Amino acid sequence: MRAVARRAQDFVLGVLVSGSGTNLQAVIDAVYSGRLRATIGVVISNVATSKALDRARAAGILTVVIDHKAYPSREAFDAAVVESLRGNCVDCVVLAGFMRLITPVLLDAFPHRVVNIHPALLPAFPGVQAQAQALAYGVRVTGCTVHLVDAGMDTGPILAQATVPVLDGDDEDTLRERILVKEHELLPAVLQWIADGRVEVVPAPSGAAGGTKAARPTVRIHAHGSAPPPPRNAGPTAR
Repeated sequence: MRAVARRAQDFVLGVLVSGSGTNLQAVIDAVYSGRLRATIGVVISNVATSKALDRARAAGILTVVIDHKAYPSREAFDAAVVESLRGNCVDCVVLAGFMRLITPVLLDAFPHRVVNIHPALLPAFPGVQAQAQALAYGVRVTGCTVHLVDAGMDTGPILAQATVPVLDGDDEDTLRERILVKEHELLPAVLQWIADGRVEVVPAPSGAAGGTKAARPTVRIHAHGSAPPPPRNAGPTAR
């Protein structure tokens, strides 16, 4: 596979991975096909043996291994990740099977610019083993969600979702594979929305929340061409 050449005008993605990298591969394929007008500036993994790194190297993408075990805290690890992301002029951070909790060190460095994909229709079944949760609960429809990351567990503003039926006889593996098909379609599409400046983050109005529950920002997805593209290194716009 030929190397991905970076152009100065590209929207630059930094992808964080820990595992097999199928969603990373979907993003790489979308870039090659022209469906995603962006560049993957760097792929960072906390696992040196991650297959996702092999996928990135095969595509000629810069890879960096940052072993979380070498750092005294999650914050120190995230600071090292931020240094690498900034050093490679990343505009938007993509969590693609990254099995680490994100701290405010990373979130504050890239406000409203950290994107995750989760194999369930959030807010249902957050966290790990979402497919098992769906099967145990007996839902007839599940799917995947692309959302902005906040300090909670899969609680950030939802950008898009795709549904997948739960079939009789499904187990975790069969359900996971069908959800992955939708993940591979949805993630590159949403990243293109962000690159086009179509995603606007609307902060919660002051005093909007009642009781002890904190108010959360929402997002608006503008029609193509109806919102100006974000400035470089700005990601989704915020009012």
